Amino acid sequence: MSKKQEKTNFNKSKRFDFALTWGDVGNREYRQIIVDLANKIGRTKAGSSREAIPFGPEYYALAPVLDDYQAKIAMHLKFREKVSAEDVAKASGEPYEKVKEALDYIAWAGVAFVNTIDGVDMYWQDIFVPGHLEMINNNKELVQKYPEVAEAFYYFGSKKGPMAAGVMPIGGGPMRVIPIERAIDSNSRRASYEEISKYLEEATVFSVSNCSCRTSREEMGEGCGHLKEDMCIQLDHAAEYYIKTGRGREITREEAFDIIKRAEDNGLMHSIPNLDGVGNTHAICNCCGCGCYAMRLANEFINNDIVRSNYKSVVDESKCVACGECVDVCPTNALRLGQKLCSIKPIDEQITKIIPKNTEWNEDKWNSDYRTNRKNALDSGTAPCITKCPAHIPVQGYVKLASQGRYTEALELIKKHNPLPAVCGRICPRLCEEDCTRGNIDEAVAVDDIKKFIAEKDLHQHSRYIPRKRHDYSDKKIAIIGGGPSGLTCAYDLAIDGYDITVFEKQKRLGGMLTLGIPSYRLEKDVIDAEIDVLREMGVKFETGVEIGKDITIKDLRDEGFNAFYIAIGAQSGRELGIDGENSEEVVSGVDFLRDVNLGEKTEVSGKVVVIGGGNVAIDVARTAVRLDKVNAVDIFCLESRETMPAHIEEVEEALEEEINVNNSWGPTRVVRENNKVVAVEFKRCLSTIDENGRFNPKFDEKETKVIKCDYVLLSVGQTYNYGNLLEGEDVELSPRGTIKVDNITLQTTKSDIFAGGDVASGPRFAIDAIAAGKEAAVSIHRFVQRGQSLVLGRDNHYYKALDKENLALIKGYDETPRQKIKHVDGKEAKRTFKDLRGTLTEEQIKKETARCLSCGATKTDEYLCVGCGACTLRCKFDAIKLVKVHDAEGYDIDELPKTVIKNTITRKLKITANKINPFTKTR
Repeated sequence: MSKKQEKTNFNKSKRFDFALTWGDVGNREYRQIIVDLANKIGRTKAGSSREAIPFGPEYYALAPVLDDYQAKIAMHLKFREKVSAEDVAKASGEPYEKVKEALDYIAWAGVAFVNTIDGVDMYWQDIFVPGHLEMINNNKELVQKYPEVAEAFYYFGSKKGPMAAGVMPIGGGPMRVIPIERAIDSNSRRASYEEISKYLEEATVFSVSNCSCRTSREEMGEGCGHLKEDMCIQLDHAAEYYIKTGRGREITREEAFDIIKRAEDNGLMHSIPNLDGVGNTHAICNCCGCGCYAMRLANEFINNDIVRSNYKSVVDESKCVACGECVDVCPTNALRLGQKLCSIKPIDEQITKIIPKNTEWNEDKWNSDYRTNRKNALDSGTAPCITKCPAHIPVQGYVKLASQGRYTEALELIKKHNPLPAVCGRICPRLCEEDCTRGNIDEAVAVDDIKKFIAEKDLHQHSRYIPRKRHDYSDKKIAIIGGGPSGLTCAYDLAIDGYDITVFEKQKRLGGMLTLGIPSYRLEKDVIDAEIDVLREMGVKFETGVEIGKDITIKDLRDEGFNAFYIAIGAQSGRELGIDGENSEEVVSGVDFLRDVNLGEKTEVSGKVVVIGGGNVAIDVARTAVRLDKVNAVDIFCLESRETMPAHIEEVEEALEEEINVNNSWGPTRVVRENNKVVAVEFKRCLSTIDENGRFNPKFDEKETKVIKCDYVLLSVGQTYNYGNLLEGEDVELSPRGTIKVDNITLQTTKSDIFAGGDVASGPRFAIDAIAAGKEAAVSIHRFVQRGQSLVLGRDNHYYKALDKENLALIKGYDETPRQKIKHVDGKEAKRTFKDLRGTLTEEQIKKETARCLSCGATKTDEYLCVGCGACTLRCKFDAIKLVKVHDAEGYDIDELPKTVIKNTITRKLKITANKINPFTKTR
């Protein structure tokens, strides 16, 4: 069992036994004054179900930070009623100077508010949440000295959250979502208390502080990657308190608006303390669903009514293109990608089956793993294209943008997931097209050709898309080792977050196998250079001709201040066959051959050439060889049949057109030499490559052999790894396959500050797989170099599922336009040059081809899970999702709320009883 699983199970089983998280309670001093103060602040009574108990969360919020005298003085403070030190001195009978010193400490610690009114410091208390627990956790010095107060904040929610399930009025909890104002349609703006501008315009004093929820998570080592700095805005009396006690810094109203907008642009939502009375609040929080404790009430305890706004998200499926932008930012996972096309049998698209309003709400109904089990798609499935793509690029989205002529926006959408679209538009294996629903009708949509057209903008400096930086973390230095697609992608994403990035490349040219392994007739090098130039403009630095482990070591870089490393060196060496004669000078690794040709270095390959291998690299080797002036003929020999060759079918067809002979089902037995020179290769018939257990285990007919005359043999039977001294002294483990051993989710190696991805970790795959790995590495590295962040909690786990095409109803009314194609290049002409003669679809063809998309997917909304924050609407480029007002709930005064809760509790109990008697009438 992993440490993460152990902790999850421990938290579940010990959820309310808070003391057990700190070991032996018997050795701890019991202090009644702390219990009394905790009950006073919590407005609870000893013996009640809500009481504060010894060594419970309320106890540990206070015990570490207060001595008995300070606790005694705090007992004389009043709830939301301001008193002076002189008042407290009189009430307690203690000396004024001593009381004043204690009160100033109490306020600094977060156990009281303080404001200066008419020159006199006035003190008062509030509730634990939102109140003193936030204030205590916003004291950096205390949290680091007493980390138990961070856990107290978490476990307070564990204790109180379940008590509120099903009984709170809509939007009546201590915290409440307030919709993003830009998301509210002007026609539905009826209540100013739902608008952030109201609170900011009415306030006169402003401060900004770290988020206390994220501070707590960070101290527990469970940060979600959303960092705590400058997240929460305080207003008026709270701002005065935060400034006075050093929790926050004073800002202007304009700065407050800027912070709000920046948070929204980064996918965050807002919530406010909700118990100051209707239309009043003292703070605005910028929250994420994976870190915020208020949102935990919705996400873990499925008690969404307690925090929701008066709005809900509504999707217009006729406009939605299932790009998933809204899904990415939804704090409650209420939005998921589903199916737009009609089904023969109805599919289940409902996420929430039961809710706490009318059901007993025990732990078995919670979602305690909500920080790791988010889903991008419904279990009934969504569009195959986004599902099949290793990087889950929103194909439907950029195809639709292109159909509307919005090419720059289409490029921006692609580059959020893939920083090398022009490259992939030329070499992608088109997995998205293989399962395209349109392919069941006639031919798949020409997704790659559409992407190639869009990405042409990236090749020209005046029209390329340069993303703006989201943050500035330039104090952290990251080293990327390897300048191929995975390393470049990792550098791109980390550069957007503002990190100081240096890419180290052993070769003199960047691009890895894109430059060294893919021939120019498929990918001209100026295309790669143009996309790398984008990274340069983003501030990424490149060091070429530098071999890590030889010219400089990882330890040297660590000593220079580099905080983390991403190894993405690819699989740059060819495998051997282990047959007689393969060590001859005329037997050359296909990978080395391609590298020499791409770097313009001299090659001796000539005459008749035999290429051994049946994958895409073997095809590239053969098609490169046939273009050399000294080569007369090229033959490919591979174990697989034509139907089972791993090479893409189009690549094989193009090789055949270039007069390359493809010989299937033959395996080499030896290289024949005469006079110390290769003259032939002997082969035997391969009967099968896979055994009854599905393993690679070729079987041969030893009697059927043939000898093929040749002058050179190019081996392309797989790739392996050349580490040199890269890993020397770094305790990085390798797998039995020779790859670097990494965590499947985080890509972290056995050395904590080293991550690895792409071919060197997964084995040889496609460039798009390497790109996907680079993105995951960037997520992990960002979290690793920031204090207290978990590498797994709250990250996208990329749960996608393709819709069931067997269950689709007959699709009617689609455009019968045939697939648009670029002009066919004659193989005999193509083999004469290393230039890429393939063209690009015309704009008129793009209009026709994009119209062929059936738009299979659409976002679906779970109305109960949706809390009406509006983050989704800011991401939609198609006006397909809106906020609609569905409630008229207002905020509560804290003294009025209990009446409503009692009424709801009685109603809920009656519903639960009725459902038990007749479960078939159960309603929401």
